[in-house]
Amino acid sequence: MKRTIRTTALTVGALLAALGLQAGPAEADTGAPRVDLRVLVVSDGGPATDAIAAELATAGTPYTEVDLTDSGRPAIDAGFLADTVDGRPRAKFQAVVLPNDNPFAAGSTEMAALAAYEKTYAIPQVDAYTYARPQAGLQVPTLGGYSGSIDGVRAQVTAAGRAGAFGYLDGPVPFEDNSPTVGESYAYLSTPAPGADFTPYVQAPVPGTARQGSLVGEYRHDGRRELVVTFVYNQYQQQFRLLARGIVEWMTGGVHLGAARNYFAVHVDDVFAADDRWDTRLNCTPGDVDCTGDAGTPSPIRMTPADVDHATAWQNSHRFTLDLVYNGAGSVDQREDNNGVDLLADKLIADRNQFRWINHTYTHAYLGCEQNVTVVPWTCATHADGSTKWVSRTTLDHEIATNRVWGRLAGLPLHDDELVTGEHSGLKILPQQPADNPNLALALADNGIAWLASDNSRDPEQRRIGPATTVSRYPMNIFYNAGRAAEQVDEYNWLYTSRAQGGSGICEDNPETTTCLDAPLDTATGYGDHIVPLETRIALGHVLANDPKPHFIHQSNLAEDRIAYPVLDGVLNGYDALFADDTPVVNLRMKDIGVELQRRAAWKTAVRDGRVTAYRIGGTVIVQGPDGTAVPATLPTGTTLGGSAFGSAYAGAVSGWTASDGAALTYTLPSSAAAPAATTGTAAAATSPAPRTRVPAGAAEQVPYTPDS
Repeated sequence: MKRTIRTTALTVGALLAALGLQAGPAEADTGAPRVDLRVLVVSDGGPATDAIAAELATAGTPYTEVDLTDSGRPAIDAGFLADTVDGRPRAKFQAVVLPNDNPFAAGSTEMAALAAYEKTYAIPQVDAYTYARPQAGLQVPTLGGYSGSIDGVRAQVTAAGRAGAFGYLDGPVPFEDNSPTVGESYAYLSTPAPGADFTPYVQAPVPGTARQGSLVGEYRHDGRRELVVTFVYNQYQQQFRLLARGIVEWMTGGVHLGAARNYFAVHVDDVFAADDRWDTRLNCTPGDVDCTGDAGTPSPIRMTPADVDHATAWQNSHRFTLDLVYNGAGSVDQREDNNGVDLLADKLIADRNQFRWINHTYTHAYLGCEQNVTVVPWTCATHADGSTKWVSRTTLDHEIATNRVWGRLAGLPLHDDELVTGEHSGLKILPQQPADNPNLALALADNGIAWLASDNSRDPEQRRIGPATTVSRYPMNIFYNAGRAAEQVDEYNWLYTSRAQGGSGICEDNPETTTCLDAPLDTATGYGDHIVPLETRIALGHVLANDPKPHFIHQSNLAEDRIAYPVLDGVLNGYDALFADDTPVVNLRMKDIGVELQRRAAWKTAVRDGRVTAYRIGGTVIVQGPDGTAVPATLPTGTTLGGSAFGSAYAGAVSGWTASDGAALTYTLPSSAAAPAATTGTAAAATSPAPRTRVPAGAAEQVPYTPDS
């Protein structure tokens, strides 16, 4: 259920007193109005406004949502939009997002109030998804334009778009086409109406013509500015993810709370150890718990020195660093079995500074309950009284500390406060182990662990385990027990086909599974034709969603056929083809990802609880948050904070987090970022709505990925 947020007008002094915050500095009376750094999102329940709201929420940009379908919503009138604080006019919102160019009935006093507000305070308006028509600055599509599906179309950012809010894009804007049976992107392609002051920012060819039709453009009229979007989207689609940053930068003038970057990190688990191989005849993995008794013969997969050379060369070619998550006992066992020789370990240790390293426990032992592996799936062993048998604190300490000592002796550049347990064990796993091993928190404290990896597929929210905070990792569907493409496809077929087709039936039991197959893949071609593009698309979707969580694979995937690289190439090469050089992939180590997630959670709570005050007066931005909460902001290049340069450069702006002690932070914007001039007076007429045009709805939910070009 949507929550409709109601606001109450308070003076600054009363608001600060109510929240227990210190009074901010006095500003010079420049005559400029105060504009609060908050966005008004007026929603009709459609996917487009929901997508913009989701973008704001993820970045940490405060917004107020008014749901037009809620009979108890507040009226949008002059008092809702603006007031006076300490004798200075205040605009309560720096931007307005509407579901279309005018979602109200003819003669609406609410649209009149919005139009007057936007004109008076130079507040921009985003039309989240609207019909192309003169009231939005465009010709109707029947006059040489187009209306219909644009699934699979490759749109382009115009020169004006690149010179403005969409300058971080350096290539096409591809529209998804994930399903032949679902219309994913309906659009209106049209040219500016005669006499309209309209500038296209993103456009695509009008079918059957040499003309380009606008998909995103700016319409200036009546002292107001609108960003007119004429295609429908949802928050998951790649085309929205590519354009979302530009939409926010346009509506805020590049001055807003919150920060967003495109993150990608890859953890390679089980380094120095070997991974057991999938048996294509038994449909299980001999040596692992899914093969009971003496079924099959283990066939280990382990990297070679040549694989290390390949990994190093690959990193250098992509300016990217892998995180190697290691088990020292793997090398000890190798040397014991080979007269003291372990060429892989010698090579990795010699090249240790080429990678980042994370403790993965010494033997990769399971650290939760004691497992009864005589049945599939395994169960937790119990005492006579029925209580769970837990792996001991002593065993946990040994696994963590011994691996750390081994790594230090090998000269690995470790961060002692990071840990990935084998299979994320020790943490709860349903259905067998519904609680964390109670000894885990004690062992983490014993060993100074502050950051503990968890599996995002079963433990996605950051949480505390004793002194440690979890960092969820995305499992890539490149299997730990596959070193060759044919093995990967065979296991994929078994997992994701029906029982009648020889598969596991998991899709019959869990219809929501998104990787189900209609028929088995060809083991010779299925990996490159189906799995690689699918996994690339999924991982790239995380990168484009301002999601810093790492992905994880296994050392076996860098060995033999080196099956991980086509997916990693797809993500990084695909990214480079889309973005300008000033918007690189951000590749953080695990503890830095943990800090980012932790700061976001604290900031989200402060904003939700109304403990943040932020506004702009002319070229000055004042932000005040609770003591101990870091403040995220995105501001124009050249902004200073306390006389020093603020933030770091990204996507044509500067952004970053600033620690707060509860006192006001004062940012000074460069002269080039002058606030738009406000119009004196408050009288402005609303644009008369044309007869309502029913616009086709888009897919509100994420359409399951299917591989296509």
